[in-house]
Amino acid sequence: MPANLNNKNINIKAVANKALKNDKLLAGLLDNLWSKDETIRYNSHKVLFFITEERPQALYSNWDYFVKFLDSDNTYHKLSAILLLANLTKVDKNNKFEKMFNRFYDLLNDKSFITAAYLAGASGKIAKAKPKLQTRITNRLLSIDKTHHDPERIDLVKGSIIESFKEYFEESKNKKKIIEFVKKQLKSKSPKTKKIAKDFIEQLNKSTEKEDNCKRSIERCQKQIRQAHRRQISA
Repeated sequence: MPANLNNKNINIKAVANKALKNDKLLAGLLDNLWSKDETIRYNSHKVLFFITEERPQALYSNWDYFVKFLDSDNTYHKLSAILLLANLTKVDKNNKFEKMFNRFYDLLNDKSFITAAYLAGASGKIAKAKPKLQTRITNRLLSIDKTHHDPERIDLVKGSIIESFKEYFEESKNKKKIIEFVKKQLKSKSPKTKKIAKDFIEQLNKSTEKEDNCKRSIERCQKQIRQAHRRQISA
């Protein structure tokens, strides 16, 4: 284990690049996810997270290893696994995520609402990587009120849910349900969630206005073409 993993200000990219060329270092980083030393554990996670973002294929073989952390009593372990697995879904050629979908999304009802918030926040990335799962993901996120968490905390999780919806809304087949959900959050008791919902609706209105203007422009052009065509015939 490189000594600088004890340093809170390590160069994540540099260590990641070394690990990609050094199997022993990479194995050490993976082992460190269980470390009781918070700094070492967190730094190791950050390096592995960087790798899953930049070179996910390099860690795909460790998928099952990361899944084990979802069953840990330690919330940090679960958060780490959620973030790493979400990044790996884009190279999940064996559809491992599909096989553990319910197990993964049952964590929305985890004992800690923080786990639910992290999972909700990572869902946009997963939905982009797994288009065929978008409706299932949307439905699980929309069912957040059925979890055991306090209403105030659920309101916070809903902010993360909306952020994820933003990532795949344009390609979603469930736009109506998403919009209805977001509009309800305009009255959220969470100022942060309320702002996120407001921004979502404002952006949606801008996009709709832009589309309407584009349609009107096309219609005007088509009308001008028809008029020109009729003049040519008359001549």
